[in-house]
Amino acid sequence: MKNFLSDLKNLRWQNFIALFIAGCINAFGVTAFLAPVKLYDSGISGTSILLSQITPEYMTLSVWLLILNIPLFLIGLKKQGAAFTVYSLFTVGVYSLGSWLITDILPVDVSIASPLAGEDLLLCALFGGIISGIGSGLTIRYGGAIDGVEVMAVIFAKRLNITVGTFVMIYNVILYVICGVILKSWILPLYSIVTYAAGLKTVDFVVEGFDRSKEVMIITDKAEEISLALMAAFECGTTKIEAKGGYSNTDKTIIYFVVNRFQISKMRTIIHKIDPKAFVTISEVADVFKAND
Repeated sequence: MKNFLSDLKNLRWQNFIALFIAGCINAFGVTAFLAPVKLYDSGISGTSILLSQITPEYMTLSVWLLILNIPLFLIGLKKQGAAFTVYSLFTVGVYSLGSWLITDILPVDVSIASPLAGEDLLLCALFGGIISGIGSGLTIRYGGAIDGVEVMAVIFAKRLNITVGTFVMIYNVILYVICGVILKSWILPLYSIVTYAAGLKTVDFVVEGFDRSKEVMIITDKAEEISLALMAAFECGTTKIEAKGGYSNTDKTIIYFVVNRFQISKMRTIIHKIDPKAFVTISEVADVFKAND
């Protein structure tokens, strides 16, 4: 109980504003592009779309979103923490409310076709996936999740000896197969895979940034000269890490440095000029920030 209350103290009102926007974006993407033409989002959102189509009219998309998501987030409360659960439930509530407003209250006809893309399945799949991906990405970036299948993945993936990503993919494949069997057609499920791919890539862009930085590890005998040259050229700091060669057993220094993709060529020239024998590895990093940001 003490940890629960302590976790709640970490809630930030700025996050709620961002999550409100995320829920509205997701509602728009799904109800304006996917649901009208019977395309399916991924996870619980896609499951809710399917169930809303095969159950009585009063069991709408917004109702199924609440019925399926709320229990899953509550089950994951202990593992994910109170702040994550509150953020997630809030976003799902906004998503559900937004879906209801668009489909039942606002003067927009989304019962037959998309009001923006008509019956063009490719446009609906791409834009529905991208827009809902923006909503999902914003939710993750600000501390929550908009789909309960992600919580299921965290809980069950380790027990099944698979990764979280693999669990989510398997869930979606099963969902699309069920959709194909029920509809007796594979056209819409196949287009839904396009939606899933577009949404997945968009989530990566929103959460991790469009232009990922590169981390550089430089093993050299001339660490001081290279470090000074890099700092002078790019006007940012480097980190020097003492190390020992496994084969030579001699002392080495590793320079850790972060650049963007446009700076790599210049960096290589600087390193090669000072120490042609330097060993350099370049890896992609998902995000770069200061702890007080």
